[in-house]
Amino acid sequence: MKHILEIDSVRMSFKDRMVLSGVYLKVETGSVASILGRNGSGKSTLMNIVFGLLAPEYKCVRIDDVWRQRLNPSEMRYLPQYCFIPKQIRVKEAFSDFDVSFDGFLEYFPECVSLENSQIKNVSTGERRIIECYLILKSKSMFAMLDEPFSMIMPVHVEKVVKMIQSEKAHKGIIITDHRYRDVISVSDSMYVLDSGTLFKADSDSDLVRHGYLSGTN
Repeated sequence: MKHILEIDSVRMSFKDRMVLSGVYLKVETGSVASILGRNGSGKSTLMNIVFGLLAPEYKCVRIDDVWRQRLNPSEMRYLPQYCFIPKQIRVKEAFSDFDVSFDGFLEYFPECVSLENSQIKNVSTGERRIIECYLILKSKSMFAMLDEPFSMIMPVHVEKVVKMIQSEKAHKGIIITDHRYRDVISVSDSMYVLDSGTLFKADSDSDLVRHGYLSGTN
């Protein structure tokens, strides 16, 4: 069964600065929607609002036309920019908490076999990021949001995360933002660009140039 997530009429300001105004975004299970925009344009703010971590002046979040004040883990999982797994727990405990198989993780990242009994604080930043990406993507949920999933990981691991996203979109709807523009669009079925607090649908590079995300020489 296909599910539809809609984020509508989001409005958020900090002091006298309007950050988001009239934002609308739609993603269906079986697809990936990307949010592109310059640094400071409000992409992370929007994701935090959708997930319920920030209280905006107004928002409407719907799944299958039913309004949601806050999304539960079966509806949405969120990969924030910061590391979210507590440093003191072991890798195998994190996989158990998310009900995700560590053996499945090793099929993508066999070089990480020695990490299972390591505490998160003893795992490298790049390794922690791919673990967190994997847990969010493989968790049982209708939708997943990924904020900078390619940050701090090696190019060879970026390729594997791209493959994971392509595989998992068969089971859920995914919203992604990252500064690795070409990798983002390689997995995207629809693109949006955040410009001056408003989210615009983008169908081509020319739309991204017009809204100031690309220079025109990319």
